[in-house]
Amino acid sequence: MKKTVLAMSLAASVLALGACSNDQKAADDEVIATTKVGNITKEDLYTEMKDAIGTQVMENLLLQQALENEYKLSDKDVEEEVKKQKEGLGENFDMYLQQQGITEAFFDKNVKSQMLQKKLVESLEISDEDVKTGLERAKTEVHARHIVVADEKTANEVRQKIEDGGDFEALAKEYSTEPVAEQTGGDLGWFGPGKMLSEFEDAAYTLEKGELSQPVKTSYGYHIIELLETRKAETDKTEDEMKAEIEEGLKRVQFEAKLQELIKAADVDIKADEFKHVLDLYLPVAEEKDAK
Repeated sequence: MKKTVLAMSLAASVLALGACSNDQKAADDEVIATTKVGNITKEDLYTEMKDAIGTQVMENLLLQQALENEYKLSDKDVEEEVKKQKEGLGENFDMYLQQQGITEAFFDKNVKSQMLQKKLVESLEISDEDVKTGLERAKTEVHARHIVVADEKTANEVRQKIEDGGDFEALAKEYSTEPVAEQTGGDLGWFGPGKMLSEFEDAAYTLEKGELSQPVKTSYGYHIIELLETRKAETDKTEDEMKAEIEEGLKRVQFEAKLQELIKAADVDIKADEFKHVLDLYLPVAEEKDAK
């Protein structure tokens, strides 16, 4: 439920190290460095990078493609922004590349990634009413736990088990499609407005202590939420500071929801077993868990 996707850097591919062709084996065996104790081939480099940062890069590549499909950038606009950022760094540009450990080509691609993220952010709409509600809710923090499943039928069955005296934590570990439920038992800790998806937040803030929600549908599935406690939020922030924080939180939640929407629309099918779960934070497991 909680992520910080807004702060992510959508890196361009560093793993595309060889074109598919009849000469693939020869390309993989191409020596890119020699030493007295052995040579380094393109395949060596690819394998090392895949094992070290492959999961992160695969995730970024998939997100990048989803964004590129939704938001169009002209080559001219990208070139102008790249030029602007390079001129901003001036004579320190080469030093910047060395400090970051990246190539100039990678820098150019990352500028495009930043521009795509900016387009997504600019497409988000935060209403005055949403901010007003957030300010009111900011006076209170809630402590809740939940179980999320793929369909409404299962959600109602799980809710009935809880009503019949079933252990919430055990049921969360058995049924919840949220991976961390195995460790947390569905406990989300304390949170305020702008931290959860709007449908989830709306439900949590309308519950009484100890009350179970009806199934709440979000992009993650169907949630059964239990409100454990509430407390007065303590803050030294001014109303303007709180407003800015709430707007940022709402924007972050919308950003994540939009990414989920784009990734679902892309109908991703990951073939490599080692990368099967890279999108679990964006596309929670749809299948029900096997009974334990």
